[in-house]
Amino acid sequence: MLTLKKYQKDTLEFLRLFLEEARFGNHVAAFEKYRTESAKRAAPLGYRPLEKLENAPYICLRLPTGGGKTLLGAYTISTAAQAFLEQDYPLVLWLVPTNTIRQQTPETLKNPRHANREAIIQQFGSQVLVLDIADFTQIRPQDIKDKAVILVGTIQTLRVDNTEGRKVYAHHEDLEPHFVNIPKTLEGLEKIEEGAGQETIKFSFRNLLALHRPLVIVDEAHNATSKLSVEVMQRINPACIIEFPAAPAANSNILHSVSASELKAEDMIKLPVVLTEHQTWQEAITAAVKNREKLQLLTPNERDYIRPIVLFQAEDRGHEITYEVVLNYLLESEKIDRERIAIATGNQRELDRINLLDKNNKVDFIITVEALKEGWDCPFAYIFCSVARVHSKKDIEQILGRVLRMPYATKRVQEELNRAYAHVSEDSWKNAVPELQDRMISMGFEAQEANQAILPQPRLLEDYETGQLPLPQPVKVILSAQPDLSKFTREELKQVSTNQIGKNDVEYKISGEISAELAEKIILAAPKKDREIVEKAIAIQQAQQPKTPSQRGEQFQVPQLCLFVDGQWEVASKEWFLDPQDWNLLKYPAELSKSEFSIKEEANQWLIDVKDKHLTTKFLGSETLFDLRDAPTNWTINQLSQDLERKIRPPYLRQEVLLEYLRRTLVFLIEKRDISLSDLVRTRFILEKQLRDKIRSYYDDAIAKGYQARIFGTNAAVETNYKVEFSYPTNPFHYPANWYYKGRHIFNKHYYPLIGELESEGEEFECAQAIDQNMSVHCWVRNISRLDNSFRLPTSTDYFYPDFVALLNDGRILVVEYKGKPYETNDDSKEKMNIGELWETKSKGKGLFLFAVKQDAKGRNIYKQIEDKISSK
Repeated sequence: MLTLKKYQKDTLEFLRLFLEEARFGNHVAAFEKYRTESAKRAAPLGYRPLEKLENAPYICLRLPTGGGKTLLGAYTISTAAQAFLEQDYPLVLWLVPTNTIRQQTPETLKNPRHANREAIIQQFGSQVLVLDIADFTQIRPQDIKDKAVILVGTIQTLRVDNTEGRKVYAHHEDLEPHFVNIPKTLEGLEKIEEGAGQETIKFSFRNLLALHRPLVIVDEAHNATSKLSVEVMQRINPACIIEFPAAPAANSNILHSVSASELKAEDMIKLPVVLTEHQTWQEAITAAVKNREKLQLLTPNERDYIRPIVLFQAEDRGHEITYEVVLNYLLESEKIDRERIAIATGNQRELDRINLLDKNNKVDFIITVEALKEGWDCPFAYIFCSVARVHSKKDIEQILGRVLRMPYATKRVQEELNRAYAHVSEDSWKNAVPELQDRMISMGFEAQEANQAILPQPRLLEDYETGQLPLPQPVKVILSAQPDLSKFTREELKQVSTNQIGKNDVEYKISGEISAELAEKIILAAPKKDREIVEKAIAIQQAQQPKTPSQRGEQFQVPQLCLFVDGQWEVASKEWFLDPQDWNLLKYPAELSKSEFSIKEEANQWLIDVKDKHLTTKFLGSETLFDLRDAPTNWTINQLSQDLERKIRPPYLRQEVLLEYLRRTLVFLIEKRDISLSDLVRTRFILEKQLRDKIRSYYDDAIAKGYQARIFGTNAAVETNYKVEFSYPTNPFHYPANWYYKGRHIFNKHYYPLIGELESEGEEFECAQAIDQNMSVHCWVRNISRLDNSFRLPTSTDYFYPDFVALLNDGRILVVEYKGKPYETNDDSKEKMNIGELWETKSKGKGLFLFAVKQDAKGRNIYKQIEDKISSK
């Protein structure tokens, strides 16, 4: 079975939480409650509903290129069906950006060996119907009742000014069975305007959609808030709209934003991109060929089959370096066999119907002109070589996206195979470094991530034999005019050189260490229109300097709090707190109180109260325009128990135990609370959520009791142990923050080149300053919450991720948790203080824990608190 990556699970969980809350009607409150910090930074504005669609939640889930948007879209169907639509089998409208992807998406959703299909059948089994939107007349009423129906199209297919769009809004006798039981004048549906049947309901696909209120999944290339798109959405009357953009607009309703660093940490993409600029296009091609040969030599050491492929971007006809020129150079100068080369242009489609992943396939080089075919995906593509003087941003982004994908989404043994490579010629790419950065930002990278992800490499120091990467090369950009160097000192001028290389082109080169003061001078010396390019080039060069301990390969180990279990030390975690003999769900009350769940039937409506929240639902499932679904009131208690068990099914319960608990609860609700079985069936989606939460509360209670006994009990065997130590990874890409510090203050001792999730002002920022400036601190880490590669301590309910972890010069570890005034003495803070102090006590002097505040009871500021803690022995 497919295992989702952590960022994918997190994204779906945030979506579920939002939709469950939004089901009670207040989408704005639900959005503010569950919008993540990364999303707020990507789109700081509040929730903005689509005009006249205020009842339909509309949110974006941002994933960079390579994040698996289609797979998440497939999982979104079941998440939305249960959490918001409350339907066993939803109707889904899946909108993609182009007709090419429109053809490919249904193929993956139908292919039983594809992950996208697996995601759907996990929830719906074989009860799935996938169709192109043009085939809507094939849908039967029984399909909508008994299957998850997924219709794939483009936004253009729904526009009335489009030929296909006109079919969507036209009357079709084939659709009559869908409208047999519908009042002929029902409001909200479009009517026949003239002729026979005037003013009666059209049997149109638009009306079919509006009637059932589909879940709409929108691919990244749309602008769903454009006037035309909003008009389309208004006409089809969606129940919910979920977008998956790579680079959404600032006014988007971004619920959660995934960083490129998270993709790299999960081995989804190759980084950094090793960029080499060459004087001529011939040199670029030769270097790309050599690069591929050296990578190929490393592949026998890999468990999986890999054949590195080079993607060449040539020029279109009418220009100098066409695909024929590149092909001839490969054949004549590089002596490449023709069978190893494939041409993918508008006229020559040598990639069609071949499997590049096949071990018997011989293609090592692909020549393209514009973008490769949309949807084309081959993670064996490692090297991008562009010799085109004119290149569109879209084409570069698409080709670059191809070489970033990691084979098998698994980290390679050879570090060189975890990177991507780019070769360009200087006469084609005047300012390759900043241009590449711009393209990566458009693909969903943050600017700081893009700086770190590009590794410029000088031609003369290429070392494919050893795989060793040299230090970043000097900053070099092409200006439109000579820079003004009049304000540079004599010493500064030694680092700067200029060279007139064309009538309007000046090479501007800066060598050596670039201080913040010098960087400002260098930028201001350039012509105004070139300053942004210079600034980007400097930022990328500085991001690559191996200044930090992680870049130097220094180890940062932290002792773990451990329990002595079955004769050995184990990291203290939830799995050891639960005593199997004490944990038995059937010992807990199988009931839901009136405050937890109640139903009142009134005027063909069900008024549901859940923990002070109120929900009115007219019909089973979703609030459609008309009740089209027969409520399955002939269910038995056992059938409802089985349905609930399948949806709840937590990993910590055996199936037979959960089934019995659910059966007992249903009997209680029917016999003691006088709620009919038919009403429970009608409201089973809300009931499922309440039962899931109730069972979880019992489980958490058992964990909390075990936690107290195992950690603080009289017979607790606890030790802070270096034998089971935690180590921060030395690879900066395995420190995947959702966002990064952007302040003007320069920190000198952070373990990684970028500081994750630290504000540029405020009390936590001041705490970080105090740690960084302490003379006893060798290095420190901003410890990111809920990151696999972060240090954590257990609590009775979850895990505690301290704000900062520092390695002292004498080898001791200082762990700092900072709390502002409102949180200093609450129960959560007390529990964190207790476990932190236990970690220190059991460390035998190797660990220090400080619960820091702005000013403590002794009147000490944060600097003094840290200094005194370190000085204590």
